[in-house]
Amino acid sequence: MRYALITGGSRGIGAAAARELARRGWGVAVNYLNSEDRANSLVDELSALGVPAMAVRADVADESQAGAMTARVLDTFGRIDALVCSAGISHVGLISQIGAEDWRRLFAVNVDGVHHCCRAVLPHMLERKAGSIVTLSSMWGQVGASCEAAYSATKGAVIAYTRALAKELGPSNIRVNCVAPGVIDTEMNAHLSPDDLAALAEETPLGRIGTAEETAKVIAFLAGEESSFLTGQVIAPNGGLVV
Repeated sequence: MRYALITGGSRGIGAAAARELARRGWGVAVNYLNSEDRANSLVDELSALGVPAMAVRADVADESQAGAMTARVLDTFGRIDALVCSAGISHVGLISQIGAEDWRRLFAVNVDGVHHCCRAVLPHMLERKAGSIVTLSSMWGQVGASCEAAYSATKGAVIAYTRALAKELGPSNIRVNCVAPGVIDTEMNAHLSPDDLAALAEETPLGRIGTAEETAKVIAFLAGEESSFLTGQVIAPNGGLVV
């Protein structure tokens, strides 16, 4: 059996990825920070599918918590075949209006969090000379978005980190790929009005916004052996909005 650790796994794309991997027979560790009830409910749902599942609390922005989380998962599962870095936060507003604390928190979660979790899991993967890491960016990390400069900067950093780490870890048979979704129907986009969503759907060549489940299928593909010759790639399920 293969095992995955999914950060930010209690909701949105992370939760959808947990369900998709569990349906494919993976054991799943669901990381959360504040959504304990959601995480436990999801673990019950995954366990009902007949796979091992656990919830583990950690703030990935804290290096020691990321390390303790990874150690606990390894103690329970014995191995981590895939790390999915889905934990993330957003910020919408003029760059002149974002405070230093909000700026640092964005980078602490979206960039430092990815780094902390990769660093924590790498000794295990390097020892086995096997593993897959999937990071979550955004199409705004590729092209930038007005009034989301800070968020776009963090997601651009994730793309650069992914590509560089893939080159570093390739000789050890560890693959690192990135998923950069477009507009997806999740709580992170709840600030968008129905008119905003309709306008984005109209702008998208496929004529609609995406679902967390569609993104989860891309994550599961990159996590598994079906993508065994893919590394350093940015896969963008965005309906053609950014090409």
